[in-house]
Amino acid sequence: MYKILISDKLADEGVAIFKAEKDIEVDIKLGMKPEELQSVIGEYDALVIRSDTKVTPEIIANAKKLKVIGRAGVGLDNIDIPAATRAGIIVMNTPDGNTISAAEHTMALMLSLARNIPQANASLIAKKWERSKFTGIELFGKTLGIIGLGRIGYEVGARAKSFGMKLISYDPYARPERAHELGVELCDLKTLLERSDIITVHVPITKDTSHLIGAEELKTCKKGVRLLNVARGGIYEELAVAEALQSGQVAGAAFDVFTKEPPTDNPLLALPNFIATPHLGASTEEAQVNVAIVVAKQIIDALRGKTIFNAVNVPAVDAEQWEHLRPYYELCEKLAAFLSQGTHGKIDAIHITYSGDVTKQKTQALTLVILRNFLSQFIQEHVNDVNAPVLAKERGIQVTESTTEHFGSYTNSIHVEIASGSDTHSVRGTLLGETTPRIVEIDKYRVDISAEGSLLVFFNPDIPGILGKVSTILGNAGVNIAGLANGRIEPGADAVTLINLDNEVPESALKEIAAIQGLKGVRLVKL
Repeated sequence: MYKILISDKLADEGVAIFKAEKDIEVDIKLGMKPEELQSVIGEYDALVIRSDTKVTPEIIANAKKLKVIGRAGVGLDNIDIPAATRAGIIVMNTPDGNTISAAEHTMALMLSLARNIPQANASLIAKKWERSKFTGIELFGKTLGIIGLGRIGYEVGARAKSFGMKLISYDPYARPERAHELGVELCDLKTLLERSDIITVHVPITKDTSHLIGAEELKTCKKGVRLLNVARGGIYEELAVAEALQSGQVAGAAFDVFTKEPPTDNPLLALPNFIATPHLGASTEEAQVNVAIVVAKQIIDALRGKTIFNAVNVPAVDAEQWEHLRPYYELCEKLAAFLSQGTHGKIDAIHITYSGDVTKQKTQALTLVILRNFLSQFIQEHVNDVNAPVLAKERGIQVTESTTEHFGSYTNSIHVEIASGSDTHSVRGTLLGETTPRIVEIDKYRVDISAEGSLLVFFNPDIPGILGKVSTILGNAGVNIAGLANGRIEPGADAVTLINLDNEVPESALKEIAAIQGLKGVRLVKL
């Protein structure tokens, strides 16, 4: 049984998905204080939150069983992601669930800002008739600067385009073809500030985006610019915006989010040309249901070891990608197991090279498979795809990967090399028929053998009689040989031999083989 704790309000549709599963037990405990959550979290395999629950390092330290934290929404600033990653806990959100709601709320604020709707409404309710006071502007023909052309930014652009607005965007990660598809001109931040009549932000709050637009940036803007924020508080420097609203440099601003929420002592709230809503970007009935359903399905899949979606601290793959990656996962597990069972001493570096067709896949996910399986042989702590990079870094292991177009006659191959002081060891594998893993190189020696079951591995002089002696010992011990590969660089030099075995080799037989003159590095590897 998996135990799931829901600590913030979740739509009934999401709760129902959990309750429909026979192997899942759900507890709903809303409004817990941090110390209460800290005291009970150790019982649970998964935690479902929204924006109220704060997942701190102290809570994570007590979450001994926790495998996944699911945020029913986009923002993750209430979760200590580094602490969760170090503990091997998957952190996932639902970035698509409230996309339309946030985009529509942005447009609602943009129209309210352009036509002074909240102020005019308040005036009329106060029994005043001040038509000239609330003269607005048209959106048609105005330039909208979109900072962040992700899911929400793209949808805002699509809606703004229908109003006849000109679109420009600053997003260092935006794909040019996607921007072209929408008719958005990509530019740098300075250009966007100089040309925009209205600026809207749709980026997460990070060290790079915190106070992205402050006093100096606002001076660069057109006089009379209008500002929107339905993303995260702190992207605009709020005090600088307040001063610019008072001076007239900024004609108006509309924020749904604030650095501190609720913003009880925020100077922006006292200004007549400022519009505010209480973090309503995702607050539609449809969005609440969407994120609840999505997060429930994602958590169930993650707990059962299926494909992981929308994880922020581990590469996630979709169903189509998984079908292509699955055989490579098995190959990577075999290669890591092969190297780890012949490695001794401190590891300084692991380098993985992907060649051929495999380079078209999500190789970062494959690198994690190799790292996780390799480290699991040496580390007592629980190692998974989430915390493997952290654990490697803590132990001074440099992990790198590279890609090449091809390697010899193989349509794809994966080469794993480990460095320990001045020594290096490596193994290369490929897929036969796109599904069967094979080892094709050991430390520069070309071989070709099935990567399965038990392998007897040794280095030997390239002279007659060696294989006969080994075969005789195995035969006398009742061990059948299923396959054999021998590799050498040139005749007469040292060679490497790998033998597939059908059954276990007695320890006495291994010692007898190791005693054969000239043999080095004799070991039994289980894949």
